[in-house]
Amino acid sequence: MTATLNERTLLPEHLDQLVEVRRFLDATVGVDEATILRSAAGEVVALPAEVFEGLRLVAIALSEGKAVTVAPLHTTLTTQEAAELLGMSRPTFVKLLDAGSIPFTRPGRHRRVRLADVLAFRELRRAERAAGLSELTRISEDLDLYDDTPAEPLKRHD
Repeated sequence: MTATLNERTLLPEHLDQLVEVRRFLDATVGVDEATILRSAAGEVVALPAEVFEGLRLVAIALSEGKAVTVAPLHTTLTTQEAAELLGMSRPTFVKLLDAGSIPFTRPGRHRRVRLADVLAFRELRRAERAAGLSELTRISEDLDLYDDTPAEPLKRHD
């Protein structure tokens, strides 16, 4: 994936046009007629629903100033690429592999992981974090910690 990553990474360069495209695509959601794509030469093709939805999601992300990388789910990543995707160091990622948290293959000397597995792990981590935060909030509410006001202002200790 390293060699072609830049070819698949889209950066938000024309925000005004992207907002217009996003508005257009959002307005066409749920319309019974197929959305069509017309070339400069006048050639027309109907967009399948999954292509339309992909374009809409890309337009949303780009119009919000986010970069987008488009890659097939069966893409395999190096441990460094996967670690960067998850926002962690490569050694930490390798520990997750060794612990069996994410499946991997070793076609030669180096480990490879499927993009789909890394994305699934990321979603699992997000769900676990959200559940943990909800539990902490519940415990804090049960202990009335949100209603406590300190007797005196908190002071910074240097």
